[in-house]
Amino acid sequence: MNSSMESIFTAIDNETVSIQKQEETSYLESLLTTTERWLDGQLTIAEGGTKEDVRKAIQLSILKGMKEHVQPHHQMTPDALGLLIGYLVELFVKEQQATVLDPAAGTGNLLFTVMNYLDGRMSGTAVELDDLLIRLASNIGNLIEQPVTFYLQDALQPLLIDPVDCVVSDLPVGYYPDEATASNYELKAEEGMSYAHHLFIEQSLRHTKEGGYLFFVIPRNIFESPLAGQLHSFLKQQAHIQAVMELPENIFKNAQHAKAVLVLQKKREGLKAPKEVLLARVPNMSKPETMAKFFTQVNGWFKENKA
Repeated sequence: MNSSMESIFTAIDNETVSIQKQEETSYLESLLTTTERWLDGQLTIAEGGTKEDVRKAIQLSILKGMKEHVQPHHQMTPDALGLLIGYLVELFVKEQQATVLDPAAGTGNLLFTVMNYLDGRMSGTAVELDDLLIRLASNIGNLIEQPVTFYLQDALQPLLIDPVDCVVSDLPVGYYPDEATASNYELKAEEGMSYAHHLFIEQSLRHTKEGGYLFFVIPRNIFESPLAGQLHSFLKQQAHIQAVMELPENIFKNAQHAKAVLVLQKKREGLKAPKEVLLARVPNMSKPETMAKFFTQVNGWFKENKA
């Protein structure tokens, strides 16, 4: 933990705990008040801190709050994974001023990690159904001065959002309870509730420009599930699969919840599929030497297939 980030976290935490005691609110609600006071100029917290210092310090505070405010469907995307997605976005997306959408933004940690990684090159859109989480995300976006528009809504309802250059999302996994809304999707289940993560992929493709890229964190077994055939047929029609990367199990608390990264490119007339899909296993992300070799392999694949 670097000293600047640590001092910012300590200041945020002290103020948040003080508010929590005074107002008898949850830690996350108190953190929202802290960030509001910070934005209003009532607090001076991050003098000399970088955007990444601020993002990481608030992320630590949110993680502390989430232990108290249990939300099983809002697990924060690990930093190492966010940086990997940032690297992939930089590799594939060549627009100098790109637009990016996260349809399941939570507190925005994945989106902000990517935007900080490509600082100055992206403007973002975030959609989130949870009022507290999106208000926190909005405050963080303002504090780290990243241009993001926020929408408080169910992302599987119609979105009034222009098509974007790329999508990044740690997909919500599970069943989607609104069968009436799900009926508007090709990836709806024939009987019963549909998979939310499948519907999010379809909705994301709807809101991506032709030739644009999508970077999803998916369940590792997504192509082995009972509805995998339906998903595969849909993707074959709509997109070119660029890469499937298995993530190391050590970054997840439970190996049963192991995930992968799926990279898609939305089809466009005249656009060819890669000669071969990049199938890779991401090594231990805490070891720089093995990650360097991994990035060399990915760059080699890119030159062969995309350059």
